Amino acid sequence: MPQSHLIRVLVVDDHPLLREGVCAVIGTQADLAIIGEAASGEEAVLLYERHHPDIVLMDLQMPGMGGVAAIEALRKDHPGARVIVLTTYSGDAQAMSALRAGAAGYLLKSSMRTELLHTIRSVHAGGKFLSAGIATGIAMHHAEDVLSTRESEVLTLAASGNSNKQIAGRLGLSEDTIKGYMKVIFAKLGAADRTHAVTIAARRGIIEL
Repeated sequence: MPQSHLIRVLVVDDHPLLREGVCAVIGTQADLAIIGEAASGEEAVLLYERHHPDIVLMDLQMPGMGGVAAIEALRKDHPGARVIVLTTYSGDAQAMSALRAGAAGYLLKSSMRTELLHTIRSVHAGGKFLSAGIATGIAMHHAEDVLSTRESEVLTLAASGNSNKQIAGRLGLSEDTIKGYMKVIFAKLGAADRTHAVTIAARRGIIEL
C-alpha cells in the first residue's frame, strides 16, 4: 500500500509486552503501520512532535506524566491529534477525564484483540469509540456529582486507613470539617460507610488505591 495511505500509529504504554502485543496485531494489517513506541507521557509528546502520527494509542497509568496529562498536552499544541485510550481501567470517572482531555476513543485492553483495529480505523475516519461497558458506566453516572479535588483527597487518605482526626491533621483542617466532607462524599457516592465509599470510588476510577 502507498505510504501516504497508511494509518500511522504511535503506541504509548510503559509495559513492553503490551506494546509488543499491539505492534503484533497492527503489523498484520496492510493499511496500518507503527511509527513509534513510547513508555511515558513525556516521551509520547516528544515522539508526536517528531512523527505526527495519525493515531496515538495511549495508556493512562504511567510513571511521570500520565495518559490524561499527555492527552491534554498533545491536544493543546495539536488540536487535531486523534488519541485512543487503551487501558485496563474501566471506571467511568477515568473515562470522563480522558474524554474531557480530548480522547476520541476509550478501549479496554481486555477487548483489544476484538475491537482495536475497528477502533483505529473508526477514529482515523473522524469517529469516536467507547467500549460498551464504559459507555454504560458514563450513562449511569453522568448526572451525578463527581467528587471535588478536596473530597477525593479526603477519601484517598481514608482509604489509606487514616481516621478523621488523622486526616484533619494531614490537611490542616478541623475534625468536624472532615466529618462534613465524609457526609458529602457518602451522599454523592450513595455509600453506607467509609469502606463502601472507598470501594465505589476505586471502581469508578475517582481515586486510586
